[in-house]
Amino acid sequence: MEFKEIKQSAACGVQKITSAAAEKVKNSREQSTKFVNRIMDVNGDGQIGIEDVIIMGLRVPGICVDREQFLRNEFRKDFPEEVIDDIVAFCPAHAGITPEQIEKYADEVIKFERTCVTGISAALSTPGGFAMAASIPADIAQYYGYMLRAAQKLLYLYGFPEIDLTEKGAKFDTETLNILILCLGVMYGVAGASNALKVVAKALGTGVQKQLMKKALTKGTVYPVVKNVAKWFGVRMTKEVFTGFFKHAVPVIGGVIGGGLTYMAFGPCCEKLKLSLQNTMLSNPDYDSENDQQAVVVSTIETAETEG
Repeated sequence: MEFKEIKQSAACGVQKITSAAAEKVKNSREQSTKFVNRIMDVNGDGQIGIEDVIIMGLRVPGICVDREQFLRNEFRKDFPEEVIDDIVAFCPAHAGITPEQIEKYADEVIKFERTCVTGISAALSTPGGFAMAASIPADIAQYYGYMLRAAQKLLYLYGFPEIDLTEKGAKFDTETLNILILCLGVMYGVAGASNALKVVAKALGTGVQKQLMKKALTKGTVYPVVKNVAKWFGVRMTKEVFTGFFKHAVPVIGGVIGGGLTYMAFGPCCEKLKLSLQNTMLSNPDYDSENDQQAVVVSTIETAETEG
């Protein structure tokens, strides 16, 4: 056999091996993706969305925050019992805690939860496959769990009443889920989410009845914004999280988090929610809510036009 023929034969063999390896990787990736989708479709609607992620996050031990216990633990070292009782009964602002003092506590919350993110599994630095795929739901649940815990703490520092985190029949209250969806929307800068959350705060601050609040969050003015945020996260889950997990892993301080989940992004997300909550009817006595109500109406119209 001439050298030229040997060279061609060798090249052909390498090509076959490469093609077979590529096909094997493709099949492994598809199997892993199906596995993750099956595990993460918690609400059983056939899709992976923000509601699934929130439910998974809230089921992580230690993520659900008891409002009274949290507030008492935070303020006990700096204030007398009568002030703490006022904080629990109403809110820190009502008890005379200054905005600067509240922000100090908020910054400590963000710092603590951001540190927790560094403890997330580093398994995502390994090549794709079932070994990595098995860790993905747990890593996503932990990451968003810490984000949800930070959100709860910030809500309570800035005047929100206790939200119902009781799981009834394997389901969480829709009103609770929608408030947390808005919080995550604010954290990621989704259009309309901040103003919608301020409208919710206004309703709570003016004593709107629970049934009317539930209607606003599940059917009324605020609901189209909730749907818009959920839709945005649905796209993000598909394009950034899952695609990112199986294509590459991003090294970060203290570990590896795939796709759009990074240690560096966690802090700024929490900062956005903090800034939004600093100026609501529950946290700011001089708050002017008219612009937010108008903004939510505009966002609702734009969402309807987009979907139409």
